[in-house]
This record gives sequence, C-alpha cells and structure tokens, in this order.
Amino acid sequence: MQIYTKALLSLSVLFTANAFSQEQVQDTTKVSKLEEVVVTGQFEPQSLRKSVHNVRIITKEDMKRLAANNLGDVLNQYLNISIRTSGSDGRSSVSMFGLDSQYFKILMDNIPLISDTGLGTNIDLTQVNLDDIEQIEIIEGSMGVTHGANAVTGILNIITKKNSKHKWEITTSVQEETVSDEFAFFDEGRHIQSAKVSYNINDNWFASIGGNRNDFAGFFDGNGGRDYIENDGTRGYRQLPKEQLVGNAFLGYKKNDFRVFYKFDYFGENVDYYNTVVIPVVHYPFPDTHFSNDRRYISNRYYHHLNSYGKLFSQLTYNVSVSHQKQARDVEKFNYQLEEERETANDRQTYQSKEVVYSTGTVNNFFKDKTVDLQLGYEAVNEKGFYDASAGTFRDDQQQVLDVRKRLENYDIFTVAEINFTDKFSVRPGIRYSFQSFFDDQYATSFGLRYLLSKGIELRGSLGKAYRTPNFDELYTYFVDSNHNLQGNADLIPETSTSYEISAKKATVFNSGLELLNNIAVTYMDVDDRISLVLTQLLPTQVYQYMNVDKYKMWNISSSHQFSYNNWNAKVGLAYVGISQKIDLAARNITSDDKFLYSLQMNSSLSYNVPKWNTSFSVLYKFNGKQQQYIASTDVEGNSEFILSELESYGWMDASIRKSFLNNKFEVTAGARNLLDVTSVQQVQGTNGVHAAGADFMLGYGRSYYLKLTYNLNFN
Repeated sequence: MQIYTKALLSLSVLFTANAFSQEQVQDTTKVSKLEEVVVTGQFEPQSLRKSVHNVRIITKEDMKRLAANNLGDVLNQYLNISIRTSGSDGRSSVSMFGLDSQYFKILMDNIPLISDTGLGTNIDLTQVNLDDIEQIEIIEGSMGVTHGANAVTGILNIITKKNSKHKWEITTSVQEETVSDEFAFFDEGRHIQSAKVSYNINDNWFASIGGNRNDFAGFFDGNGGRDYIENDGTRGYRQLPKEQLVGNAFLGYKKNDFRVFYKFDYFGENVDYYNTVVIPVVHYPFPDTHFSNDRRYISNRYYHHLNSYGKLFSQLTYNVSVSHQKQARDVEKFNYQLEEERETANDRQTYQSKEVVYSTGTVNNFFKDKTVDLQLGYEAVNEKGFYDASAGTFRDDQQQVLDVRKRLENYDIFTVAEINFTDKFSVRPGIRYSFQSFFDDQYATSFGLRYLLSKGIELRGSLGKAYRTPNFDELYTYFVDSNHNLQGNADLIPETSTSYEISAKKATVFNSGLELLNNIAVTYMDVDDRISLVLTQLLPTQVYQYMNVDKYKMWNISSSHQFSYNNWNAKVGLAYVGISQKIDLAARNITSDDKFLYSLQMNSSLSYNVPKWNTSFSVLYKFNGKQQQYIASTDVEGNSEFILSELESYGWMDASIRKSFLNNKFEVTAGARNLLDVTSVQQVQGTNGVHAAGADFMLGYGRSYYLKLTYNLNFN
C-alpha cells in the first residue's frame, strides 16, 4: 500500500509542477466566471484571489447536488477532514489533520456556535441545518489571532443568506430518504420538510422566516424497534430515532455604508432510547403484560445575533456583533407499556445546560493610503455551564455530592496589519492577547504573506501560534466508570500549538474554453501540553484523569486539481499526512513510540450539466486510507505496553441527478449516499498473535437513496 501511496502522491505533485510551469494560452486573470468573494478572516469581503489566507469555499450549488440537509452530509467529501459518527444516537463530529473537533472551530456569521462542552468546538454536525446558508468557507491552519481559542487546525464559517433578488421568495421542499434498505412513510427512513419566506420590504429593509423538520426514524438493522415484546436483547434500534426541529428569522436594514441585522435561530431535538430489557408483569390468571424502562433526551438551543456594520468619522469601518446562546439538555425517564403502547411514570429534568454571552468587534481602514491597513479588534466571552447529579455523582475534595455550576470568561484584544508593498505582494502580521478568568493569560501570533506571480500563479505562506483551552468535561465532569466516579482536572492548562503552511495556486484558461485550477499546499503543526487521559491509579480500581502530558506533530502535503470544459466539471485531490504522538502513562512509567504514522486521503468529483434538459449529473468519491495510532494495553503477564491500532481504509461515494422544471420553479433531486454500502470498518489492535484483536468501528448505516422535491415561487 505504501508504494501505491507514494506513487499517487508523486504523480499528483508532478502534475502540479507541470501545470505551474506550462505556458499559458491566454491571460489567466481573465477568468470566464465571476470571482468568488470570501468573508472569513478578511478586513472586508473581497475576492478569493486577494485573500492572504488559503480559503476553501463550499457553494450553495455544492450543497444542492448532495441534497444536503446538515453539515455532516457535506463534509464527508473534503480532503483533510474526517467525520466520526456515533453508532448509538447518530451524532457526527469533525476531525482535521488527525485532531478531533476540540481543535476545529465552527462559526455562523463569525459567531462560534455553542455545544454541550465547548464554544465553536465539539459541534454535532447533524445539528447544523443548511437551509439558510449562502456558502461555507474553510481555512486550514492556525487562526488563533482573528478567532481566538481552539482555532488550532482551522475554522469553518457558515455564511447565511441576508438578501433577496426578488420582492418575494417562497421556497418549500420535501425530502424522503431510505436508511439502508429500510423505508416506510412515518415509521422507517428519513423524512424532511422545510419552508422559507423572504421579503424585501423596501429598498432598505429585508426580512425572512423559515423552518425545517428532520425526522430520522432510526436504524433497525435487525432489531425489533420500540414495540418488540420478546426479552431476547433485540428490542430497540442499532441507531436511535431522533426528530429535529429548526426555526430561524432574520431582519436587516441597510442604507449606504450602514448595515444592521438581527438573526434568531432555534434548534430542538428529541432522541429516543428504548431499553433492550423487557420486564414481564404477572397478572395470573390473566395474561402477563410487559414494560421497559425507557428514556428520551431533549435538547433545545436558542441563538440570538445582533450585528452592526458602518463608518465612523467618515473613514473608519467598524463591524460589531453581540450574541446570546443557550443550550439545555433534559432527560425524560418513563415506563413504556408494550401491550398498550403508552408511556407512564414520566419524569423529566434538565441535567445539562450552557449559556454564553459573546461579543466581537473590529475597526479598520485607518489610513487613506491603501498600501497599509490596520485592524483593531476585541472578543468577550462569558459562559456558564451546569451539570446536575442525574448526569453522574459529582463530588468535591471532601467527597460531598454536589451539582457542578461553573463560569468561564475571557476578554481578548487583537490587531492585524495588512501591508501591500505592491499590487502583487502583501504581508499580514497579527497578535492577540487573551485575559483569562480561570487560566493564565494566553496569546496568539500569526504572519501571512501573498505573492502573485505572472502566468496566474498565486503563492501564500503562513506561520501561526494558537492555543486550546480545556473544555468543561475535561475540567470538571469526566465520567470514569459505571460507579459514577467523575474526576475532572481543574489544574489543566491550555495547550499551545505552532503551525506553518505554504501553498501555490495556478489558474489556466485555454482558448478552447478549458479551465484548469491547480493547488498544492504543505502544512506542519506542533502541539505541546496536549491533554490526554492518563492512568493515575492502579488499585483497588484503575482510575484515569485528563492531564497535560502528550506531544503531537503533524505534517501534510495536499494537492488538488479542477478541470472545467463546456458543461463538464471535474475535481481530484490527494492528501498525505504523517502524525507523531508521544503518549505518557505516568502511573506505569512508560511512554509510547513517537515515530510518524502515515495515511492517505483522495477525493474526486465529476459533474455534467445538460442545459437543454435543465439537468445536472454528479458523482463524488472519497478514499480514506488506513489510520494508525499507538494505544495503551497490557501483555499476557499484565505488564503495560503500547500497541499499534489500525483502522482499515474505506471509500465513500455519493451520486445525484438534479432537474429543473417550469422555468426553475420546480426542482427534483434524486440520488444515493454511500453507494459502496459502508457500515463499519475493522479496527485491529496489535501486530502479533498475542495482541491481535479486532472490533467494528461504525461509520454509517449503509447505502441510502433519496428524492427531494423543491418548489420556488419568486415574484416582484
């Protein structure tokens, strides 16, 4: 496999080098399509070509051809990104460069989204609805200066729609989707409905309101479901049923250089858990009845965002946002009477909540001379977290049982300068200082540069230092074992990281109409004081605790190529990543091997548009190579050691057909997700006969098919 990996990577790099050296047929700056505009990490919205950062854009068109309803549906197909799905409740999280979702920040209109244990991190991708989204922007690498804590491996910024081309825009859609081969209206499969109304009140005011319902009826996979009455361990579901409700509203005003908007989002989710144990109740001489101890998890999230943008003193440009978010999770326990199909003894209480008041703002455009610009900014975060005893028995130093209520705050200032020495060469240094209420004060620095060569070649480089602060779970509420031994570590300190990236991009346009876009990037990252679980006690029971003990290094080389000709569009990309982790087991005085372990990712897509039929065809494929890491284990004599764990490689393929009718008023999208029918891959631990073991790592529920119908009514 390693030989093929090196061959593929060498071929990609060779192709890139050839593309960068070839003579062009015509001026590449005269691209036939409009330049893409980016917002993330910029002083003001500007063309992608002028950005110092290497930004990836996921367009509305990309989301449409996947019939994507949530962020998890989209990100499966992108390089350097891995999606991890929980086999029980279907929650999905993102990993970039081998680091989990605590290091990758997800924002909506530059506001980090709240999650159970983080702000902008640990986001469940299935809870991010796409109905109101204009485009998604991804920047890889350290973004700690402009976006603060936890923007270590990169950021993802969701740009929502804030205007309309028509007086009225009304959009409704219905989507039906199988779950593997399971489908029935209401009882099996996935059922989605959405509606949105947008209205240009006048030249200055714009309003919109929308809603979405996503009903996932669960994945049976041979289990009996809710009403299964036999006590043989197969009651319930392989993946739990859940229903999600989303509502949003927007009101905006703009006049000349002034803009203000208010945005509200609501998210609600019910996840149903059905116990595998069926309990009989004897009613002799009458027939026995049966019940089970079931429960449901109920989440509610409220998001408020007020933004103002405009001019100060006729020159300075300001952009200020204030946000309030609250997320609460309840558990409702009940007895389910199987013969009567009804619930009794319902008991509901809130066991976890988080509330955040967040504000960020910038001022720039200090100089009339456009060769130099300076941005001053601030960020203020005030977050409160709560867990009660139903989530576990929390104890203080005197072993007193208590609820956990904690507040974390930080107040940051940052500055970024952009110096344009020429139209082609610019640099961007920046620094952030963070005043922390709980940890020592932190700082982040960055330096970026952009150089535009002749023949359409764009060179970029960046150096960044960032930090990750411990989350609520690591500090206070880590669940150790079934005896509710929860041992957070309030003495944790933030992790620090340094990353480097260089990239080159070239656009080539031929007289024939063929367009090529080639990109190559090399990234290196070093993380110190990494937080990991450490075995701190052997007897009488093993106890683990989070500690700052590990080191992490990563380097990545990736290359992507896009081809457009007439109605054809094709993309192919390769990424080769090496990861080194040094893991320390303090209680047993052993340390893992820190050699680099390598893996390969490849993605590709092909689309064809038939204007005469108003129809487009798309196929997307991603290959995820095997992933390796060292994990702690014991040999046959009970001695501690590290063994190599390997997750098998797998491929993921999606395909769709989209057709418009009645002058684009009616649209039909049909397709399939996971055409290769991947459900799980083998995770092998150990490389010899003594330790060799295997386990299934669940990735999804197999091949599924969908049909989406959309109706657009626009009029002035």
